[in-house]
Amino acid sequence: MERERTCCFTGHRAEKLPWRDDERAPGCLRLKAAIWDVLTSLYDGGYRHFICGMATGADIYFGEAVAALREERPDVTLEAAIPFDGQERRWSEHWQRRYARLAEACDERTVLHRAYTPDCMMDRNRYMVDASRVLVAVYNGAPGGTRNTILYAMRQGLEIVELSVEGVRRD
Repeated sequence: MERERTCCFTGHRAEKLPWRDDERAPGCLRLKAAIWDVLTSLYDGGYRHFICGMATGADIYFGEAVAALREERPDVTLEAAIPFDGQERRWSEHWQRRYARLAEACDERTVLHRAYTPDCMMDRNRYMVDASRVLVAVYNGAPGGTRNTILYAMRQGLEIVELSVEGVRRD
């Protein structure tokens, strides 16, 4: 897929979100609505290929939203960027099921490493940024992988659409 029409996503895992696994929480509902709004806006702007890092929490929300968008707009494609084979094996059964459903729904799966390595998450994030023109980020301001991905995307000249964990767009 061409980079000019590609968007990737970074965001916090479930345990770093204020509601953790309670997706009925008002903040989670607002975040999911904001992700949907950003996706439809990107689609209207010509973006058709979306890359998801496949982690719990915000990544899976994003991937599920792209899969739902594809039901309405069949020219949308979804790619799973998987840091290493079996990344989901230590997750709860709930997140493993969602991961499996989302992976099955993806048009493409890119696995960066056969097994865990200390750099596999960073390699996944760089792969996504290097393949994209836009980065959508759900970010709470804390240090970690999401911030590192945003900083890398800035250095690479990507457009960045930042959402707070409560779904508020920061421009």
